[in-house]
Amino acid sequence: MSSTPVNASHKAVLSQGHKKVIFASSLGTVFEWYDFYLYGSLAAIIAKQFFSGVNETTGFIFALLAFAAGFAVRPFGAAFFGSLGDRIGRKYTFLLTIVLMGLSTFIVGVLPNYASIGIAAPIILIVLRLAQGLALGGEYGGAATYVAEHAPDGKRGLYTSFIQTTATLGLFLSLLVILGTRMGLGNEAFEAWGWRIPFLVSIVLLGVSVWIRMQLSESPLFQQMKSEGKGSKKPFRDSLKDGNFRLMLLVLLGATAGQAVVWYGGQFYSLFFLTQTLKVDGTTANLLIAGALALATPFFVVFGWLSDKIGRKKIILAGCLLAAVTYFPIFKGLTHFANPAVEEARSQSPALVIADPATCSFQFDPIGKKVFTNSCDIAAAALAKAGVPYEIQPAAPGTLAKVSIGGSEVSSYEGKGLSKDDAKAHADAFGKDLKAALTGAGYPEKADPARINKPMTLLLLWILVIYVTMVYGPIAAYLVELFPTRIRYTSMSLPYHIGNGWFGGFLPTISFALVAATGNMYYGLWYPIGIALMTVVIGTLFLRETKDDDISR
Repeated sequence: MSSTPVNASHKAVLSQGHKKVIFASSLGTVFEWYDFYLYGSLAAIIAKQFFSGVNETTGFIFALLAFAAGFAVRPFGAAFFGSLGDRIGRKYTFLLTIVLMGLSTFIVGVLPNYASIGIAAPIILIVLRLAQGLALGGEYGGAATYVAEHAPDGKRGLYTSFIQTTATLGLFLSLLVILGTRMGLGNEAFEAWGWRIPFLVSIVLLGVSVWIRMQLSESPLFQQMKSEGKGSKKPFRDSLKDGNFRLMLLVLLGATAGQAVVWYGGQFYSLFFLTQTLKVDGTTANLLIAGALALATPFFVVFGWLSDKIGRKKIILAGCLLAAVTYFPIFKGLTHFANPAVEEARSQSPALVIADPATCSFQFDPIGKKVFTNSCDIAAAALAKAGVPYEIQPAAPGTLAKVSIGGSEVSSYEGKGLSKDDAKAHADAFGKDLKAALTGAGYPEKADPARINKPMTLLLLWILVIYVTMVYGPIAAYLVELFPTRIRYTSMSLPYHIGNGWFGGFLPTISFALVAATGNMYYGLWYPIGIALMTVVIGTLFLRETKDDDISR
């Protein structure tokens, strides 16, 4: 190992100046995550504002897909900005990513909705989400690499854990701004126009972030590498060479994919489950999630510190395994404590769609072009919209579908060939009869605030976020230590953002599509459980421990 002054300082305890640099880096990353997660926190409102040209259920799924679009392009941002960061430095890449993110977020706040400019609104929105995804793809790897390359040996897990808190703190900040705006304006004004304010605030955060990033000095290991002429001229190409490519693939499947689904399952899917499935009002759900995040966030640092003592891999894989084993009882517990009326009604008066199975379609329309006119589809869509779990009971071919709830039966209708007015009349009549049957059977239209057991709901949400801290707290140090300095930014960014951008980012969309297809409110959990178990197996068999590795190589 080189004995240059740069490397010697790397072995020493961090100076006060380095600690300030790490703080500045982390704070700027918090603001960037705030920008990115505003959209996810406001997905239901954005669906109404920008996807109102389709039915409500499809509109929400479409909004989730636009949310996921930002994740889909994160690997491309990782490849571009990662390569840039490995060539010209970590500091300058920070400035580019924060400006791109901040401006994209601000423009969402002033973008006219579907009612004003039609189809152009969702198209522009998705373009902005893509720009945000590209920026975030370049941000995380740079921040994690930058902090790890400043940290002394034996403390990389602890110091990079502060970067790991930034995603949750950014989400927490977005929830607080949303809640403050909602409570200040009232729900009606907030849903009409006040939702734009959190996006507009990002222009202030952008100014602060750019100022912070201008104070940063370059990573000492990057400076050493450049001074010794050991840098890579083509980091992306070098990252894809045989041995390194195999390692990136194993890291993706054996670490970041499982980490991603646990992260998004514990923080985003739980929020969507509360608001969309259990019909808990948005303010209460956001307060509960914010409380869980606040109570659990210190454990990012706890598990980062612990990984310096016992290793990164075992903590990450333990978090994946615990999530896979306990997700079903935890989410069933959320139903029991957040909206017990659904559980009671389901137990006493289960909802059945009695129909010819051949007429029942997969209830997923991501582009809003399908028209579901079969009686089975109409019945199933109505129950899914109401947040009522159901099962499909086979009937004779050609049978008109009907909904059976307790002792009541409501006949559906065939929509094919009906005029617009006739279709509306049939839909209104069916909706009225179905609502009466659901009310009579005890199914609530919304969760009763008086019956929400807030302490127990908060406890279960806290456990979900504790799993997040286990898988996420040590992951930055783990990824940094696996790859050499000359291609580190690129090599760690690609598996991280493919895992989090694709496996994690599409979790809400895939899981809700599975729920809509089956009528089982818990069926969407099979997706994160399956990915987490895959990660446990591959990570255990094929990845090594790294806590004692020398990262100056």
